[in-house]
Amino acid sequence: MNPPSASPVGAGTEQGGPGPGGVDRLGFAPGQVVQEFGYDEDVDDAFRLAVEDLCGTDLEDEDFTGEVDAVLLWWRADDGDLGDALVDTVGVLGDGGFVVLVTPKPGRDGVVEASEIDEAAVTAGLHAGGSANAGDGWRATRLAGPKGRR
Repeated sequence: MNPPSASPVGAGTEQGGPGPGGVDRLGFAPGQVVQEFGYDEDVDDAFRLAVEDLCGTDLEDEDFTGEVDAVLLWWRADDGDLGDALVDTVGVLGDGGFVVLVTPKPGRDGVVEASEIDEAAVTAGLHAGGSANAGDGWRATRLAGPKGRR
């Protein structure tokens, strides 16, 4: 497997780089509690650090049991059922919370088709709300529930 490579924080973007400009466009903001799922050695550390820097706190791991403002979900094609994973993540979100789904870019091992993301999001009651580069090998998609969901 050729894992996606890490990139510098100021890398180019579709809608801003993985630095604060791209991270805040995905909805991250100072003071938010963000829980991370799907962490592995292939994730983009520069993107993770940009989220932590903007929010001002460390990312919570999968064992965290509190309510969160956002979920950072790293997902690869062979990780299982994306719909089930998104349903599980919705359960930890507080009011107005959102999921940032980070998947390998097209041409990389583990790429997740856009149609699969759309179908899984609908299953979880979410909809896509924009995307940004999350490093050289990753694409981040913001998924949020309908307004007034809770």
